[in-house]
Formats: sequence, C-alpha cells, structure tokens
Amino acid sequence: MPQSTTDHRITGRRTTYRRLFTLPGTRAFTAGNLIARLPAGMFSVSAVVMIAGSRGSYALAGAVTATGLAATAVTGPWIARLTDRHGQSRTAVPATAVATLGSLALLLCVHYGAPDWTLFAAYAATATTPNTGGMSRARWAHLLAEDTEALHTANSFEQAADELCFMLGPALAAFLCGTLFPEAGTLAGAVLLMTGILIFTAQRSTEPPPSPTPKGRSPLRTPGIPPLLAGFVATGAVFGSLEIATLAYTNAAGQRAAGGAVLALQAAGSCMAGLLYGQLKPRGPAERRLRWCLLAMTTLMSLPLLVASTLGSLPALGVALLVAGMATAPTMVTAMTLVQHRTPEGRLNEGMSLAVTGLLTGIACGSAAGGWTADHASPTAGFAVPIAAAATAFLIGVLSKATP
Repeated sequence: MPQSTTDHRITGRRTTYRRLFTLPGTRAFTAGNLIARLPAGMFSVSAVVMIAGSRGSYALAGAVTATGLAATAVTGPWIARLTDRHGQSRTAVPATAVATLGSLALLLCVHYGAPDWTLFAAYAATATTPNTGGMSRARWAHLLAEDTEALHTANSFEQAADELCFMLGPALAAFLCGTLFPEAGTLAGAVLLMTGILIFTAQRSTEPPPSPTPKGRSPLRTPGIPPLLAGFVATGAVFGSLEIATLAYTNAAGQRAAGGAVLALQAAGSCMAGLLYGQLKPRGPAERRLRWCLLAMTTLMSLPLLVASTLGSLPALGVALLVAGMATAPTMVTAMTLVQHRTPEGRLNEGMSLAVTGLLTGIACGSAAGGWTADHASPTAGFAVPIAAAATAFLIGVLSKATP
C-alpha cells in the first residue's frame, strides 16, 4: 500500500480524535469530504419521492434507483482505478461533474414529463460519482502508513461519518422534498456533492501521489482480497434485509411513518460504537478481530427477531435495532483496515471501491431476500434474513485463510 513520504506518526499518548486532526490539512479535507458524502444518503430518497410523486408509480421509482445502483457497481471500480493512476483531484472533479449533470438531467426530465426511459438514462449517469469515503480513507492511509493505532482511529471516524451521513441524508431529503418542492432534495444533493468535492480536492498537500504504473496485480486477483469481498457482500445483505424487514414490520403494525425513525436508531448505534471502537487500541491480528466482530454481529442481529416475535413493541424494536447496530461499525472498520493492508501499492482506491461494490451488491440481494420473506412468510420472519446473512459473513471469515 502507499507509503507516506513524511513522518506523520502521532507519538506520545493514546491517539484521540482531537489529536488525529492536529495533522496539517486533515480538517480541511475532512470538511469537504463530509459535505460531498452527505448526498449519498439523499439521492435515492429524493429520486423516489420525486418520481413517485410525479408519475404515481413506486415501481418505476424503484426500478430507476435500482438501475443507478447497478450502474454504480459497474462504474465505481473503473473510476477508482483512474483515481489511483491519475490522482484524486484530476479524476474526482470531472467524474463528479458528470454525476451532477446526471442528477440535474433527472430533475428536468421528471419536471417536464419526459419519457420514462430518460429517467433511467439520467440516473445511470450519476454512477460516475467517486467513492468519497474511499478517497478520504486513502488519504488517511497515505498520511498514517506507519502508525497502525492512529490509522485504526481514523478508519473508525470514517465509518462513524458514513453512518451519520446515511442517517441524516434521508431525513434532510424528505424534509426538503416535503417542505419546498419535490425536486429540492435532488437539487440540494447535486449542489452539496459538487461543492464538497471541490473543497476536498483543493487540499493537495494530503492527497496520495498518483501511480501511473501501479505495482502488483489487480485487487481482484490479490490473495486475501476475494474472501474479503465475499464478506462485504454478505455484510451488505445484512443492511439491505434489515432495512426492508423493519419497514415491512412497521407498515404491518400500522406505523408506516415511524419506519425511518426506527431505522435511524440502528445507524445511531453503529455510529456510537464506531466512535468508541476508534478510541480502543487494536489488539491482535486484524483477521482475528474481524472474526470476533462478525460473531458479535451475528449474535446481536437476533435481537430484532426476538423482540418482534415475542414483544411486538415498536419502542422495544427500536432499542433492539440500536443495540444490533453497535456491531456493524466495528465490523466495517476492521474489514476496511484489512482491505488497506492487502491491496497492492498504487491500487488503494480501486480496492476500497471494490469493497463498496460488494456492499452495494449485498444490499440489493438482501433487500430482495428480505422483501420476499416479508411478503411470503411474515414481516416478523423478515428479521431472520439479516441473521442468516451475518452468519454467512462469519463463516466466510472463519474459513478464509489469513494472509500476511
């Protein structure tokens, strides 16, 4: 993996978040990245509200967003490969410009009643959005290449930031679309994305150097990476199925409007656990820590099913989701650390983008499996799917051979 040309070790006392941001340039690039990352939780909700409100079809809205998800899974690693070879600033700005134009095109097509196929084409163009979280993690890996403890803290912060953005993004999108006009969420998301990327890429001092001729093979053919990607798919299935099962359950209970708030508790639990995990000094090999995290996630994912099947209380379900979410951030932090360790030098953005692609694939599969179970068995039975997905991730972690 890339090595920093400057000594950025944080020596002395235990690494804290405050001390982490004493490194020159870290506050500026983090601020820009957070602004650019917030729309990730806004675009899907905004598109569904905008399209369903205009065309009167949730099926069409869902198909359009699914197309965008599939396009992102295909395009993301290619954009990341270009980022590794040409640098973040040279790649991210034009890629974001194309994605922003795609969002604006979708807005105009919906507003002016363009044919349905134009919605698919416009939303597919947003797939060029660079992996903002991956680029931020790549900067930390570049700055803290020699400081394992500080990098662990930085990765924990990044995971907490992901959870926060995906918790606030949908709420902000729903508020804008509901109080202003249906296209407001998409418009605001496009402006925030472009603004944040411009601020982020302007911080050249912390940018990892490009690798025009990367060393080593593709991450897909690197020992230790494929099992990690399989684990990301299974973990993504946990997220996708848990979301669908929760929404189906609250809808069946006659509390449809509460679904988003209940889900936010799961993200809040993950965010809090991620911040706490970052304050702990990592002990032992990351492979072993990942297996313990996966075991904890499998165990805690049984809580929503237990509560839904015995208590039938929505507040109790919210508490169960809050506790269950506390295992997801440590799992993601540790898995991302392993991606950073195992990815060949000069291909870090590509490696992390492949991890995100695995997550997106898993979310799509988990959503489908959770929805099918909720429809054909019961909304309560839908909570069994995230348990099965977490157990699968744990088995993959146990059966995978550790690589140095």
